[in-house]
Amino acid sequence: MAKRWLEISVGALLVAGVVALLALALQVSGSHLNGADGHYRLSALFDNTAGLSTKARVTLSGVTVGEVIAVSIDSQTLMAKVDMHIDSQVDYLTLDTNASILTAGLLGEKYVGLSVGAEEEMLVDGDVIEDTQSALVLEELIGQVLLDLGKN
Repeated sequence: MAKRWLEISVGALLVAGVVALLALALQVSGSHLNGADGHYRLSALFDNTAGLSTKARVTLSGVTVGEVIAVSIDSQTLMAKVDMHIDSQVDYLTLDTNASILTAGLLGEKYVGLSVGAEEEMLVDGDVIEDTQSALVLEELIGQVLLDLGKN
């Protein structure tokens, strides 16, 4: 009987460990098990996304308020189109909200940073953010500096 109790407790501990590892993996990856409920969709057009990928975070004042769900080319403007899911609680993004592609940390993780404007009308599901600032590409900056040094 004691041996059976030991086997059951070891099995329960093993299952609890697997569940804890799964929860940790979901937390670290930023994924979640629920669907797209509680979100609305916004888009923004950029000249250069410089490696921005899906699942990248969208922040407002440093707080994560959404995630990038798609990066593609807009066939009409030939610019990079970034589609985002924004949490439904963030219902105060104005029409003149600015979207910028920023870099976090030494490894260069790209994310979208939002800055709210002063308009009174709010963005709603399906709107496009007009005011955007593309990513700063280090290679382009170095090339420009070298060109400027070569002219002198």
